[in-house]
Amino acid sequence: MRPGIEAVVTLERVSKTYGDVVALDDVSLAFPRGRFVAVMGPSGSGKSTLLQAAAALEPPTSGEITICGVEVTRMSETRRTEWRRKHLGYVFQSYNLLPTVTVEDNVTLPLRMAGVRPDRAWLGQLIDRMGLRDRMRHLPTELSGGQQQRAAIVRALAARPDVVFADEPTGALDLRSAAHVLDLLRELVDDLGQTVVMVTHDPAAAARAHDTVVMADGRVLDVLPAPTAEDLAVRLARLSGERVA
Repeated sequence: MRPGIEAVVTLERVSKTYGDVVALDDVSLAFPRGRFVAVMGPSGSGKSTLLQAAAALEPPTSGEITICGVEVTRMSETRRTEWRRKHLGYVFQSYNLLPTVTVEDNVTLPLRMAGVRPDRAWLGQLIDRMGLRDRMRHLPTELSGGQQQRAAIVRALAARPDVVFADEPTGALDLRSAAHVLDLLRELVDDLGQTVVMVTHDPAAAARAHDTVVMADGRVLDVLPAPTAEDLAVRLARLSGERVA
């Protein structure tokens, strides 16, 4: 992380094991506020586990995780859930929209669960930016995949979270829809000051971020500022080859 930039999430010597399998191995990393950071690596590199740990979805085996200046590692599950609901947003590859209610009800669901009144001006800004103004009364099944993912982004941002975590958010989309979603994520950071951490296996997607964290075997190898898709593709191919070898 660059000097002088505030970290919204910090991991200090974080490890995560599942039996004899080491998914994260002594990882120390900071995600800066107001930046778009991609995390990539070969299959099994630990990138999804890193996201789950950084997003307080699963406690690490050892180490400390700080979110917005508060150490969350030792919180109870109930307290951690409340903290996530207040400070974090999530976008997943599978959208996770409820199929039986409208898009409007889907995007306001986290607020209603938290007992918070929606900020209609903020929601309206997000809905317009995502191009969903005429889709809010539709069911998710009546939307394209790209539109469903944009609705999921609105839902993740509805409560103005400090950071949004995105796990392969374009993996289920066609190339055109994926490019549009990535453009929107970058705009949210550049125009609205949002913080986004995105896990991806796609070098082209990672190249849309300000910085890319490169992982292998549960460790952080590099944090690369503004790498090109070509450079990331070569790096990923080299790492995948080394793992196969």
